[in-house]
Amino acid sequence: MTSDDRGGDARMDPDGLYREEIFTDRRVGTIRRLTPVHADGTEDSGRPVVFSGQAQLLTPMGALPLSFEIPAASLEEAVAGFAAGAEAAVERAMEELKELRREAASSIVLPESGSGGGLGGLGGAGGLGGLGGLPGGGKIQIP
Repeated sequence: MTSDDRGGDARMDPDGLYREEIFTDRRVGTIRRLTPVHADGTEDSGRPVVFSGQAQLLTPMGALPLSFEIPAASLEEAVAGFAAGAEAAVERAMEELKELRREAASSIVLPESGSGGGLGGLGGAGGLGGLGGLPGGGKIQIP
């Protein structure tokens, strides 16, 4: 839940309560079973049980946590679907990392003004006529 979802209101939704149970094999990851309940704690059979998986992707920078929904009607189905959900979560994480790299590579960082003159030889007398002496030093830096 993001701060936009809460809107500054810290009250819980009595119609959106779940009981959480955690299952693990202590090797690959965990499965969370979220059982809908009424405000008095009794099961709410009008809403579906939700299963989610959690695992970690080991990277050179450390462990990257992965969370993903597992479409299942029972714990047995969730266990069987864990691997496929984890693979899809890894693929999504890799795509997000690629997108972050693309964004970083395409962003242009201009040096602070006063650190040099012109556009690296483009702004002088023989440069782009009329642009001479633009501030910024003229070096394009890619983070």
